[in-house]
Amino acid sequence: MLAQLFINNIAVIERASIDLEPGFTVLTGETGAGKSMIIDAIHAILGERTSKELVRTGESAASVSALFTGLAGDVLELLDSLSVPREEEGSLLVQRNIRLEGKSSCKLNGAPATVSMLKTIAPRLIGVHGQHESYELLSPELHMNYIDSFGQLEGLLERYKASYQRLRGFQRRLKELNTDQGEKNRRADLLRYQIGELEEAGITPGEREELTKNRDAIRNSGRISDAVELAKRILSGDEESSGVVSELGRAAGELERAAEFMPQLEEAAQKLREAGFLLEDGESALYSLAIEFDPAALDAIEDRLDQLYRLGLKYGETEEDMLAFLDRCQKELHEIQFSDETREELEAGYEKEKAAAIALARELSGKRRDWAAKFTRQVKAELAFLNMPGVEFVAEIERVPLTATGCDRLQFLVSANKGEPPKPLSKIASGGELSRIMLAVKTVLSGMDKIDTLIFDEVDAGVSGAAANRIGEKLRQVSKNRQVLCITHLAQIAAMAENHLRITKHVEKGRTFTQVEPLDLEGRKRELARIIGGEEATQLQLDMAEEMLRKARERECSK
Repeated sequence: MLAQLFINNIAVIERASIDLEPGFTVLTGETGAGKSMIIDAIHAILGERTSKELVRTGESAASVSALFTGLAGDVLELLDSLSVPREEEGSLLVQRNIRLEGKSSCKLNGAPATVSMLKTIAPRLIGVHGQHESYELLSPELHMNYIDSFGQLEGLLERYKASYQRLRGFQRRLKELNTDQGEKNRRADLLRYQIGELEEAGITPGEREELTKNRDAIRNSGRISDAVELAKRILSGDEESSGVVSELGRAAGELERAAEFMPQLEEAAQKLREAGFLLEDGESALYSLAIEFDPAALDAIEDRLDQLYRLGLKYGETEEDMLAFLDRCQKELHEIQFSDETREELEAGYEKEKAAAIALARELSGKRRDWAAKFTRQVKAELAFLNMPGVEFVAEIERVPLTATGCDRLQFLVSANKGEPPKPLSKIASGGELSRIMLAVKTVLSGMDKIDTLIFDEVDAGVSGAAANRIGEKLRQVSKNRQVLCITHLAQIAAMAENHLRITKHVEKGRTFTQVEPLDLEGRKRELARIIGGEEATQLQLDMAEEMLRKARERECSK
């Protein structure tokens, strides 16, 4: 669960350290107090895109840290696979820094991390459900994802997608084969020319590098010869002087004779003798070299390098690239020359893969229909609890030709009034109804995952009265086996929480500051009274708030 959130210089929040408890927690406060900034901070540690606009005015950087505790085994295994250091207590500290110049950096348990790593881990840590997610329900193309997730059909879907992609590959290759005969002939002529040019060139890997070395040697033949002759004279000597080898041997002999009288000279004499042997080896190596350069060979090398350069412009930068191009041309020419045989093979492969894809699509479709029935049944039960007992919620599934997701088109239909046929959500649901439908859908889906923390951002928009009470009860119910955080403006929902955080702001020296503080029972009564009637709470409003809290406790105890 999310145990602690630390925010530094995010918009109006200069510094806030928020300790969070298990169960159902609400966050309340005036409009503009900074509730949305807390959600933005959470999105940041989940790897969402950040903006330099989040950095507090006058500051150069902002940061967010989140401590997660009690991580499940599969989450720890995921962290291991990403090479994230483990903490002894199995916790995870996520840090995100945002700089004014727009750059950001991340850390996981103190180790540098990437945003993509955060995005990989995020779905296993927190589920954020905000007002904007209600509008996902207005996009029919997303509805099938809910059913696939609810039925845990992702594995079957991936198998189908792989088959579908192979099927599309067969289609593309068949289409390429089915060009007109004239185009095939023109293409074959070009391929024969390219193959002939490359084969005639007789290219071998590493040839250009070897030629370049030989060319440089010929170009510097004079310098090489002079260096070798000088080395020979130094080692072997000439008419005027003896060489280093001879002199070193003589020096070693003199020291060996002197060592008879001074034994300490034996080591020096031995080293000189060893050095002489090495110099003799070098001398022999120089005399065994055949330092001969054929200036005429330089022209042949230059011609060959020029040929390789011109071929490289057409067929690839390196010899390996050109040979790979040759191999592709040979294969393509073979396919054209034997296109009838190739077509038969491709058509056979296409039919086989088509049958496999259709079988997987039908299996997927059948399971979707079964799970869609269970899903809509559970959503309707949740809607009834949320004071929408007369709502019809159905999944319309239409068979379509194969697509990347199967052979189904699925969308949710709703009828808010008895006797009215179900219609798409975009044509029926009001804002308040949409919020409750979204909560019902997310409640059903929440039972299919292992996420420990759910955050609901003002999902109570557009509802009040009995519906608000039911939403509060549902959020409390969902929090029994996980942590639930909810930003709300409704006293009915706030009263149902086990923990209550109040977000306030004040102006000091012309700057706005936001604070987050946990409320005790008296603080909750005053905050609920403010939500009911405004800043100046009356005794009646305080009594109402106390009664709401008492009834919430009684309702919980009666279950």
